[in-house]
Amino acid sequence: MIIDDLLARRKMTKYRLAVDAGIPHATLNDICSGKTKLEKCSAETVYKLSKALDVPMELLTEGGILQTEREKSFEHGLPEYLQHDLDAYKEGVKNHSSLLDCLWGELYGSINIAEINDRAISSEHADYLRKKFLYGGAA
Repeated sequence: MIIDDLLARRKMTKYRLAVDAGIPHATLNDICSGKTKLEKCSAETVYKLSKALDVPMELLTEGGILQTEREKSFEHGLPEYLQHDLDAYKEGVKNHSSLLDCLWGELYGSINIAEINDRAISSEHADYLRKKFLYGGAA
């Protein structure tokens, strides 16, 4: 679920999100477990969650977010070092850089560090980046 991914990226607990958003912890647990669909929550609850997570409301609703929108979110808001290496790799592909193998290695290492060492991105997020840029063709 998108909320779990956002929490992992921000190194935030569900309890902290509930407090910051001003919603009951039980409500957030029900949403995250799937017991309560976010689309069935009040607009105020979705607004509070989006505000606390600093994302658009549309990003939180399963029905309102297109897969491409979610994928775009996976390419932004990354740790600075990972964003730098991703942008450098994209630029290298675009300009047919002779250093593409080096840029590939830097991006590969940054994804691993962000996922494993820093836990700044989820495994799903890391897999998306690897598949799209390293193994499935570049942007």
